[in-house]
Amino acid sequence: MIDRHPILGRHLLDRREFLGQMATGLSGIALASMLADREARSATPSDPMAPRPPHFPGKAKRVLHLFCTGAVSHLDTWDYKPELIKRNGQPMPGAGKLITFQGENGNLAQSPWAFRPRGESGKYVSDLLPHLAERADDMCFIHSLTSKTNTHGPGEMFMSTGFTLEGFPSMGAWVSYALGTEDRDLPAYVAIPDPRGDPQQGPANWSNGFLPAAYQGTSFNASRPINHLARPASIGSGEEAATRDFLRFIDDEHLKQHPGDNELSARIAAYELAGRMQASAPEAGNLDGESPATRKLYGLDDANPLTAAFGRNCLLARRLLERGVRFVTVFNGAFAMGEGALNWDGHRRIESDYNRHGPILDQPAAALLIDLKARGLLDDTLVVWTTEFGRMPTFQKGANGRDHNPAGFTAWMAGAGVKRGFSFGATDEFGHRAVEDVVDVHDFHATILHLLGLDHKRLTYNHNGTSRRLTDVHGRVIRQVLA
Repeated sequence: MIDRHPILGRHLLDRREFLGQMATGLSGIALASMLADREARSATPSDPMAPRPPHFPGKAKRVLHLFCTGAVSHLDTWDYKPELIKRNGQPMPGAGKLITFQGENGNLAQSPWAFRPRGESGKYVSDLLPHLAERADDMCFIHSLTSKTNTHGPGEMFMSTGFTLEGFPSMGAWVSYALGTEDRDLPAYVAIPDPRGDPQQGPANWSNGFLPAAYQGTSFNASRPINHLARPASIGSGEEAATRDFLRFIDDEHLKQHPGDNELSARIAAYELAGRMQASAPEAGNLDGESPATRKLYGLDDANPLTAAFGRNCLLARRLLERGVRFVTVFNGAFAMGEGALNWDGHRRIESDYNRHGPILDQPAAALLIDLKARGLLDDTLVVWTTEFGRMPTFQKGANGRDHNPAGFTAWMAGAGVKRGFSFGATDEFGHRAVEDVVDVHDFHATILHLLGLDHKRLTYNHNGTSRRLTDVHGRVIRQVLA
């Protein structure tokens, strides 16, 4: 009879030996996890905001993220569908009784706004956003984006963090963790909420998640400056400077007693940054010195106070970017109960809602592109425009608006490293589903990181024994859009 058990493996047939080996193996796994966690944390320098090199030379040094909340309809802005016009008012072929987020849908509905060819590229863009339409030759459109959720809160999270649940680091936090900052007197990552209020998920959109606290976004806008920066009137400037010097000495001595404690380093760095921002942040946010031509470009004196306020936010973004802030997110739209009231959630009356929201976004955002380009900043700044998902080519039954649609929508990029006047991917003939060169948010994030010189698979952080990254375990760089 042939002995089928190799000599080297026979000891495993002994129960006590097997359990002993298993215990040793589990200890080894635990030790490896702890060492990996220690290595990941020690990779963060004692100065968490020190500038750090990318994985490879990137075209972009900084990112401007324009995030329109409420799910902007791609079919009324960027994605021209002649067949939708041709079949306006007809049932969508093959759809049957179409049930989506809020219920049953009616017939196909063309956009209330005409689409026209723009610039040298001839790209068709809606009349809803005439100023942005004029910048079509600077834009690189991705028409085949998809999301994994049709709900606003998780959709915001997915676009901001790569996960639908809260608690994960935002894109800006990952970038500042990877690259640090070029300006030691301003935050590396700034979130600028809409003048009407915060997005639905609020600070979770700019959270550091499980990354060290230093990488959380700092939130302020042109009408709501950073709180608690002013020195109390009872304290003189000399007294304050002496106090800071003494605190720095104490912090340094305390840090020597706790080497490698990056949470302590982050806390000290945050307090020191707050001190430096007492002078730098008010200067960056002071728009009074801007020329009359710049004020007019951004619409700062527009008759609509919301347009003027959003224009100030966009101008603030430019001032932060030119001062070396690494990542700036400008939000357009705020959370409110009541569809379409304060954001792009056009379920019931899309024409009147979008005619209200469009002008608030249009001129200031277009001015930001014009201004960045004129100053040479667009050469090494990546501008990204997003929303959380798209909308249906049908109107909701009994309404004049469109329901949620994560199966196909549009985002665009402009500036450093991307093709100009270029369109990638496509939805079907009605704009319902992405059908050509389909991409998801992980691919989109991987591409943004690549343009910054970051390999999305190498940008990791060990958390609870898991090597986490912005793109989870997914993502590919959309190389077709790279210049």
